[in-house]
Amino acid sequence: MCGICGGMAFNQNGGAYLNRIPAAVECLRLRGPDQKGIFTEDAVALGQTRLSVIDLSDAASQPFTDPTGRYTIVYNGEVYNFKELRKPLEQMGVTFRSNSDTEVILNLYILKGPSFLEELNGFFAFCIYDNVLKTLFLARDRMGIKPMYLYKDGDVFLFASELKALMAMGIPKVIDQTSLFTYLQLNYIPAPASIFSNVQKLMPGHSLLIDQGQMKIDSWYSIPCHPANGEHDSYETACSRIRELMDQSVQRRMISDVPLGTFLSGGIDSSIITGLAARHTPSLKTFSIGFKDEPIFDETRYAEEIARLHHTDHQSFRLSTEDLFGVLAEVLDYTDEPFADSSALAVYILSRETRKHVTVALSGDGADELYGGYIKHRAEYRMRNAGLAEKMVQWGNPLWKSLPKSRNSAAGNKFRQLERFANGMSLSPADRYWRWASIAGEHESGQLTLSGNGLSDLYKARKMALCSDIKGNGDLNDILLNDMHLVLLNDMLVKVDLMSMANSLEVRVPFLDHEHVGYVFSLPWQYKFGKDQGKKILRDAFKDLLPETILNRPKHGFEVPLLKWFRTELRSFIHNDMLSDTIIREQGLFEPEAIKNLLKQLDSPDPGDAAARVWGLLVFQYWWIKNI
Repeated sequence: MCGICGGMAFNQNGGAYLNRIPAAVECLRLRGPDQKGIFTEDAVALGQTRLSVIDLSDAASQPFTDPTGRYTIVYNGEVYNFKELRKPLEQMGVTFRSNSDTEVILNLYILKGPSFLEELNGFFAFCIYDNVLKTLFLARDRMGIKPMYLYKDGDVFLFASELKALMAMGIPKVIDQTSLFTYLQLNYIPAPASIFSNVQKLMPGHSLLIDQGQMKIDSWYSIPCHPANGEHDSYETACSRIRELMDQSVQRRMISDVPLGTFLSGGIDSSIITGLAARHTPSLKTFSIGFKDEPIFDETRYAEEIARLHHTDHQSFRLSTEDLFGVLAEVLDYTDEPFADSSALAVYILSRETRKHVTVALSGDGADELYGGYIKHRAEYRMRNAGLAEKMVQWGNPLWKSLPKSRNSAAGNKFRQLERFANGMSLSPADRYWRWASIAGEHESGQLTLSGNGLSDLYKARKMALCSDIKGNGDLNDILLNDMHLVLLNDMLVKVDLMSMANSLEVRVPFLDHEHVGYVFSLPWQYKFGKDQGKKILRDAFKDLLPETILNRPKHGFEVPLLKWFRTELRSFIHNDMLSDTIIREQGLFEPEAIKNLLKQLDSPDPGDAAARVWGLLVFQYWWIKNI
């Protein structure tokens, strides 16, 4: 696991950017604290910081150049099947000087060109320089687990694992108003866009070639979509196949030359990963966090039950709201693009404490998107199979609108969900999906911006592209596929990558093995959904690994006590600093009266989603003041 950056200058002006590569590498030091290196030649510079996981020797250090001196690679990630891929290379006469997957990737590219990507099983983002053809070749893994930011103008092409490294190289900082409008709805910015209009993200399963100043992007992988009426395995066969694929995936991801463990939340997903991993190593280390001040969100007793069942070496970290509050500045400082999933605070602490014991952790990310584990998935199921109960929710919408709504109380949250469900019944599947994925609607978000409602042709085109998996005659698999491309890619994976890398911890995600993902999307949606419960086939496939207390327990999310903070410890910081009328008017991005009204809603008996929206603004303001 590493941080990488670099680029190619097309003229003397572009060379000035590359002169700042040392500063960019320094920005990435937490991604790779064990070693750093810089390669320069002609108009190319490549930088890397290394977190040593496979082959800890200096022989595996990067940037890595082949014996001929022609090819040089910087690489972030792990390829789990590199030993199998190495054997035929050795039979062909390739001599290796390290035991790293880096060297295997480089030699595969030398021999096969871009087609070798299809052979890789793992997560990665890398760049290979060919000093004969004077080209740069970049690629990103199938699911987008590892990030890649891109900048190109007439003078230079630049890339980096994090946006902060591009900023350190001196790129112009031009706010993308459409990205800002989208951020105000989602609390994150979906790829390929970024907060800057001149910076893009390389999409999952895509490669890029820079040749003679021209940039060509190709798609080499997409999640296979099978027709609803296509042939598929029986339910019983599918359960067995899922077991087999997941066991293989976990085994692959346990390859490591450093200590390894698993995140164990007490939910189904991490419990499955832990149960499988425990079969392949003695005394597996497992880690969970609990919340002393929020017992409704404290799942440590379930995590400890799983740990006892599988005889793991378990540690629970008991947090208070003060602990969460205490890492606020650290999290905001590390966030290099506005990103306002507040549960990142908990992931940061979990990663920090886990890193004290291991260098690699397996997580259960991806299962909710693959198998339908979110509340919105069950809501969509009920929407498409509406009966009298659903109709009554719709008819009761005037009542839901009048009742106080808040994420911070059980009753208020239920009223909030009922209103969202009722509103969704009048929308198309794609519009409903977008609204349910959002913290705020288009009208609410548009009121906040000086540019108006934001409903430009560019925004409409982006929104259409971001919901393109949802077909008019599609089924619930379309919703899950869209979640893979929107929510998983831009929220969940970003959160885990940022917060784990901020603590120099590598996190691996067995559910996102591409063989497993492809198989799950070959199955009919009915295998995944029951009337009142998602993940149907996942539960059945692993029921012997999960005690009854875990198997049928409803999913629990985690809510940071934002509303409480905003009314107490952070009140002055918000009202007098970050969102003060003076700051807002000087900044020239937001409508001052709309900001005032949102802050009034925050203090009202009916805050609704105001706390999450203010958190998004607070994150943006902190980022703006630091970077702009």
